[in-house]
Amino acid sequence: MPQAPTKQKRCISDLPDDALNGRRVMVRCDFNVPVEAGEVVSDHRLRACLPTLEYLLERHAKVIILTHRGRPKGQVDEAFSLQPVFKHLQGLLPKTPMKLIDLPIGDHIAQAIDQAEPGSLLMLENIRFEPGETKNDADLAKKLGAMADVYVNDAFGTSHRAHVSTAGITDYVPIKVAGFLLNRELSRFAQLLDNPPRPFVAIIGGSKISTKIGVLNNLLPVVDQLIVGGGMTYTFLKAQGLGIGNSIVETDQLDVARAAMDQAQALGKTLVIPSDVVVADAFNAEANTQVVPANAIPDGWEGVDTGPDTIAQAIQLIQQAKALVWNGPVGVFEIEPFATGTVTLAQAVAEQTRAGKLISVLGGGDTEAAIATAGLSDDDFTHVSTGGGASLELLEGKVLPGVAVLEDRPGQA
Repeated sequence: MPQAPTKQKRCISDLPDDALNGRRVMVRCDFNVPVEAGEVVSDHRLRACLPTLEYLLERHAKVIILTHRGRPKGQVDEAFSLQPVFKHLQGLLPKTPMKLIDLPIGDHIAQAIDQAEPGSLLMLENIRFEPGETKNDADLAKKLGAMADVYVNDAFGTSHRAHVSTAGITDYVPIKVAGFLLNRELSRFAQLLDNPPRPFVAIIGGSKISTKIGVLNNLLPVVDQLIVGGGMTYTFLKAQGLGIGNSIVETDQLDVARAAMDQAQALGKTLVIPSDVVVADAFNAEANTQVVPANAIPDGWEGVDTGPDTIAQAIQLIQQAKALVWNGPVGVFEIEPFATGTVTLAQAVAEQTRAGKLISVLGGGDTEAAIATAGLSDDDFTHVSTGGGASLELLEGKVLPGVAVLEDRPGQA
């Protein structure tokens, strides 16, 4: 059985207050949020980090935020400025004095930190404006580290990247701990992967088996049932020698799909591959659709959603389950006529969770968008992860670089 993703990490609440009072506390947040016409469209990631920021501010720390937005390629690009994010954060923390400080890293930043009052907040401009950030450059790490007494990682969504602001900086800061958001993410995934209540069900969707095979291989020994959906369905069907019409397929992954089916059989685990699918004669909302058995997809048609019989089977498993992890939609939910499978499953998971019968952990950016399509919110599930790639790597059993560098909580074997 795979190990829990990480040992528990030391958290900001493990520090004595005098380790924070008046100290320079550098916090890596993940504020890579969508912006339109200069306004933040979704502030889920900002709100997720507020408990950490508020805790530090209440203990009179000088809080310095590091974050990125987009991929500005190591140079200043106003299109990726944090100005809209900063403005939105001011609205969320209206009583906190705060400043946005331009890069590059230099004496003006150290000076601003020195002059800042305890209980105030500074946000550095997009850290990816610095060419050394994504290269984990030691010089940049040293300069940043010299400006901090404590480093806090609260950016689960970027912890799978070994960048300066997630990893390199910790070589130059004496105290390095997790924020509340990172701590919650790690404990939720550890709870499921280490000692889940049973039955434990996984739903793994998305278009490509190549991006999810590590997850499938790591979860099969742990779960009781694993439900496959989305575009990868058709690679599994073709691997069984079935015709798939014009459906998406990864022909170089057929052996991988067969190996996963063999592994499930050898472990005595239930691997649910759709027995029926929704097919369309075009890839748009006006297309004709029909439900067909998975072994009877007509030529010229493509699979766009998981069929109702399979969804009914999945719901039965969900209603019996005590724990569930879900990564990736089971159909092309962005196009309304192809969203039924994903929406129906999401509603079933939410219903069981609200009734207190199910621990549900959802991961991945697409999954988050899919629950919004279903008219649901994060509150309808036990935990909705803020990290796509990071949650995938945890489900693969990998240790995240941005987590490995933090201090372990004392007293663990």
